[in-house]
Amino acid sequence: MKSKLKGNIMLLIAALVWGISFVAQSSGMDYVGPNTFIGLRTLLGGIVLLPLIVVLDAGKKKSGTYQKTDMKKLLIYGTICGLCLWVASTLQTYGLAEGISAGESGFITALYIIFVSVFGVFCGRKLSAKIVIGVLLATVGMYFLCLFGSGISFSYGHVITLICSVVFTVHILVIDKFSPKTDGVKLSCTQFFVAGILGCIAMFITEQPEWSAISACWLQIGYAGIMSCGVAYTLQIVGQKYTDPTSASILMSLESVFSALAGWVLLGQNMSLPQISGCVLMFAAIVLVQLPDKAQMLKSDAMDA
Repeated sequence: MKSKLKGNIMLLIAALVWGISFVAQSSGMDYVGPNTFIGLRTLLGGIVLLPLIVVLDAGKKKSGTYQKTDMKKLLIYGTICGLCLWVASTLQTYGLAEGISAGESGFITALYIIFVSVFGVFCGRKLSAKIVIGVLLATVGMYFLCLFGSGISFSYGHVITLICSVVFTVHILVIDKFSPKTDGVKLSCTQFFVAGILGCIAMFITEQPEWSAISACWLQIGYAGIMSCGVAYTLQIVGQKYTDPTSASILMSLESVFSALAGWVLLGQNMSLPQISGCVLMFAAIVLVQLPDKAQMLKSDAMDA
């Protein structure tokens, strides 16, 4: 239980960092193209983790807990995770470029809450009643937060973003599979370099990056790269070692709640009553899925006895 709590706290912090990062990304798009922003932020995320890996390895060697990393597995796992991350981020950005609102993008992307549960059933995972109710509460809460009162006309941008949500689902599931098999920080670093290299290649092919524009939004790229990538995605990979993917997806969906709160605090954007209701519903979903099952409680009581 303590390990699961530790993992959940990591995922909650990751969602908070991503929520604030939404403000940075929205502002950064005023200066550079989507591929430039994605490529540079993820490349920076990989770079800032390199000294941390050196420090962590040195500490493990000193304490006698160091284990040599299987580089072949690390490269394979990191490449798969990085490819998923790059594809999902690019699709989300181009969906916004097609004219859909940030609220629509946030809601459709967060449908990975449902997709993770559905994919989990196909993979043989059993869903408890509280998980099903938690997914439904989070989905309704996301609707109130992002879309309540707005008319939606389905477009190409919506289709792209829906595919993005599916790819984010795959990203969550492959991390769930790979993170216990290798070093979490090294896996995170590898995925960022893969996503960053792919993003920079796309940047030079589709855009004309200018150093003056990049330097004008260095703060936004810096926050998105260091905090959103270097810190938050690493917390995701490490945190998912200790909790199931459905609970992880609901925890990470709080990104939308935190982005709304960040917009309110940092940008002065008012929150309506439906949006506040959506936040409450999503927090209720989080509390619900973290409640211990009766079987877990009985097992814990037996161990204590």
